[in-house]
Amino acid sequence: MYPEARKFQNESGSYSTRMLHRPNDRAENMKPSWNTPPTQLRLSRENVHIWRAVLDLPSESVQEFKGSLSIDERMKAEHFRYERDRSRFIAARGILRLILASYLSVYPGAIRFCYGKDGKPRLENIFGKTGIQFSLSHSEGLALYVFTQGRQVGIDVEYMREISEMKEIIEQFFSVRERTFFDTLPTSEKQETFFKWWTRKEAFAKATGEGLSYPLDGFDALLAKGKSVESLGILGGAQERPRWSIWDVRPAEEFAGAVVVEGGSLDVQYWQWPGKSRDYPERIRSNVHSFNVSI
Repeated sequence: MYPEARKFQNESGSYSTRMLHRPNDRAENMKPSWNTPPTQLRLSRENVHIWRAVLDLPSESVQEFKGSLSIDERMKAEHFRYERDRSRFIAARGILRLILASYLSVYPGAIRFCYGKDGKPRLENIFGKTGIQFSLSHSEGLALYVFTQGRQVGIDVEYMREISEMKEIIEQFFSVRERTFFDTLPTSEKQETFFKWWTRKEAFAKATGEGLSYPLDGFDALLAKGKSVESLGILGGAQERPRWSIWDVRPAEEFAGAVVVEGGSLDVQYWQWPGKSRDYPERIRSNVHSFNVSI
């Protein structure tokens, strides 16, 4: 979620401790290499598939995607004030349906979603019985998707930019330990650090299914220097204490991202939705403005 939007959401409650654990070495040490996906996609219990896509597409492609959306998705698209935002939303949902259709071997328009109290979409009816879990986030024309089999999951991506309300956001949503450490950082490191911590927090809130109601100041998103993942103390609403794996994903320069998946022993793979890797930085930089959506 766009950090500034969180300023208006600050619900509190009683929470018990949860823990985030590092995935196995294969997932922890893997550097994102965005590959062309295979013709046939399969998800097993240990698989985590992370997809990257650019959303600024030709108008003809956007219209094709629009044809696969449900009525409620089309209505939501119409609520966006600017055409670029509307087109990006349509592309993000259209690509989501295409990827899911590849896993399910169905027509993209046949897929139906239901929505939890947090607004996160899930597969409905017979599709829901497949056990496929997913999460999507997009910012400034770049989208990240994550898919698992039977594991709760959350993903977040943010374009790193100047935020005038950063101080207020840190005071409201960061833990005491985070705020103390943040104050010691040189100015040159604060922006990137802020977005790394923010995406980790958002990804976890989405994975738990609690979304906007989750207290982001209830846990530390700090990682030890030199480590990409680490066990973290988490405050969660449920009595059980599931294991969670978390790691950072850098989809492109000037972007921060994070993934949280229930459990460990993960086999992580990175796919890029049609397009060459070398095209991404320039295509993104030429279309940047302030906008972010997560589900």
